[in-house]
Amino acid sequence: MALASPGGDTEQRVGLADARLAAPTALTGPVRSFHRAIQVTLHRIRVARRNRLHRERREAFATLPGGVSQSTLDAIASCESGGDPTAVSSDGSYRGKYQFDYGTWESVGGSGDPAAAPEPEQDYRAALLYAQSGSSPWPICG
Repeated sequence: MALASPGGDTEQRVGLADARLAAPTALTGPVRSFHRAIQVTLHRIRVARRNRLHRERREAFATLPGGVSQSTLDAIASCESGGDPTAVSSDGSYRGKYQFDYGTWESVGGSGDPAAAPEPEQDYRAALLYAQSGSSPWPICG
């Protein structure tokens, strides 16, 4: 079915709809504003979802177990890695802020690469280890 546009041109209804969906830059006026509002809203939803996940993870590891103080952990981390949560030893065996090896990391509930874990999780896992074993897992820095 053909439609007459105000300028006298004739376009296929389907062709016009396809052009609007495929090329948002061709949109004008209220349709473009509506399209932009949808994009902004979707972006805000994605950001809010990401922020919520970060907050939930932070809160999950906010309380250190076993009465271990953050200052104790900071001293160990400073000595082990300079406090860098992404640090990796020269041979790659020790990873993260507290220089966990994979076996020790897994023994305190960690999974994956300790150096890729968020810093609050590394703090939490180090506190668990300290509560279980004292400073012995860090013979030089503990």
